[in-house]
Amino acid sequence: MAYTDDPLTHKSNLAYIRTAMNEPILEKDHELELARRWKEKGDEKALEDLIRPYMRLVIAAASKFKHYGLPMGDLIQEGNIGLMQAAERFEPERELRFSTYASWWIRSAIQDYILRNWSIVRTGTTSAQKSLFFNLRRLRARIERANGFGGLTDEGRDKIANELNVKVKDVEDMEARMNGGDSSLNMVISEDGTEEFQNFISDDRPNPEDVVIGYKDAKTRSQWLNDALGQLSDREQKIIRDRHLQYETVTLEELGKELGISKERVRQLEARAMEKLKDSLEPHSGDVQNMF
Repeated sequence: MAYTDDPLTHKSNLAYIRTAMNEPILEKDHELELARRWKEKGDEKALEDLIRPYMRLVIAAASKFKHYGLPMGDLIQEGNIGLMQAAERFEPERELRFSTYASWWIRSAIQDYILRNWSIVRTGTTSAQKSLFFNLRRLRARIERANGFGGLTDEGRDKIANELNVKVKDVEDMEARMNGGDSSLNMVISEDGTEEFQNFISDDRPNPEDVVIGYKDAKTRSQWLNDALGQLSDREQKIIRDRHLQYETVTLEELGKELGISKERVRQLEARAMEKLKDSLEPHSGDVQNMF
């Protein structure tokens, strides 16, 4: 559904469109001269004279995308940004018409704006998805006219997938997205108007009480472990920390080289230190059984 402007905005848009459409088109030589003055000398008056006649390209492009449900004024503004980008990047020495070059930038800027704002859920993150998003309606309409009935069949989805070089699943997903639209969590779903959609969404996260208890338990277990480690020698503490309390475990061989002992001796010291820890933590065995 197309967006409908309020009367004042609509009047303002019409005035802008009339002004833009009344601007005369530039001759190629004049166009290139203005582009060179802007490119080489930073002449802002030349830039203004260059882009003003081609605001009509922005309006034409924006009109083609007005059925995506976004304000026409916003589409024109985004198209103007694309026009400015084209002027910034245009290379007059290549002897191309600025209008041809600018058309791509204008269309790209408008399409990017639509993809960012058409839905609160991000749409079209790859070039194939963007192509599908902007061509699905046209291809679907063409196929439905040929078949003489509404609705898209599996055969029609296959044709679209082949033409746009995408998967049939991508066509199905995009069709569902474009037909569905966004729904508010505050959408009323009960007949009496008292129940909202969000009231029936379950929250699998722990409740605040469980979070606090878990946090306190973790601090308590950490204190027990630190107290137990304090009863080990410095070498035993290093072995336990490197072997059991780090994200990346240090091997017995690496520890042996660092401590100047064999890896078998490291293994023996590790086993003895673990026994000491278990003895120290025995009074709390029910709470720390999964600590190591």
